[in-house]
Amino acid sequence: MPELCGIELAHPVLNGSGTYDAIAARRVFGNALLEEFPFAAFVSKTITPQPRAGNEPRRIWETPAGMLNSIGLPNKGLEGFLAEDLPQLAELPVPLIVSAMATNHQDFGRIITALDEREEVAAVELNVSCPNVHSGLIVGENPSETLALLAALRPLTEKPLIVKLTPNVADPAAVAVAAEEGGADAVSLINTLKGAALDRRSGEPALAAGHGGLSGPAVRPVALAQLRAVRVAIGLPIVGMGGIASGADAAEFLAAGATVVAVGTENFSDPRAGSRVARELGYEAVPVAAAPSH
Repeated sequence: MPELCGIELAHPVLNGSGTYDAIAARRVFGNALLEEFPFAAFVSKTITPQPRAGNEPRRIWETPAGMLNSIGLPNKGLEGFLAEDLPQLAELPVPLIVSAMATNHQDFGRIITALDEREEVAAVELNVSCPNVHSGLIVGENPSETLALLAALRPLTEKPLIVKLTPNVADPAAVAVAAEEGGADAVSLINTLKGAALDRRSGEPALAAGHGGLSGPAVRPVALAQLRAVRVAIGLPIVGMGGIASGADAAEFLAAGATVVAVGTENFSDPRAGSRVARELGYEAVPVAAAPSH
């Protein structure tokens, strides 16, 4: 069976952080979701030290081969997550990976320390696309910043740390090498590509923030190219993602060097996508995800 950082998995398909709300899905599907969960491990929405309301609407804009989003990481903050969301996510029948983001080492460390104490959490994914307030540099765009962050966080937990790489750099492999040198257990890639669109009726930006992140099939060739480059540069496990919509897509990522894959944008149009992709990869025992009851 597949595994990631020592975490045994029923199949090699995870979700991309923020692309599947398991708590809301359970409200719709009921306990049948627990019997027929579509992913082999669940990656939470990104949590931050303090609550965030997220960006103003409009937050999502469809493109010809994917979508732009500028959600803004709405979440209840660390304390709200631990008190309200974690007990519900702990009831899922698969390992839980918590995505976390902060703007300095101290706040990142506070999150890691709190999660380290919770047996429900199997691993932590470090969302490093936020600026370090002390340096002004995006942590995940600068190898030295990535290395410094891992040096600060690695002593705080024995849980696997997965660094989510941004594609918006000239050399993602250099950042991956820094993550490996700093003690990361795995990396995941890619995150969204920077993009923008105009509302042709008004001529105004399509997203309230003016720009957002592009995901979906349009980014798959970029994801595969960066995955291959990172695979050559490091020996760590890799979670590959970026426009995966089918088993054939997933097989390309696995052939390019991914250890496991994650489905993101496809979940918005098909909440059963994780199960479907796993079955198309040949994992016949994966159940069909639950359908809403009427």
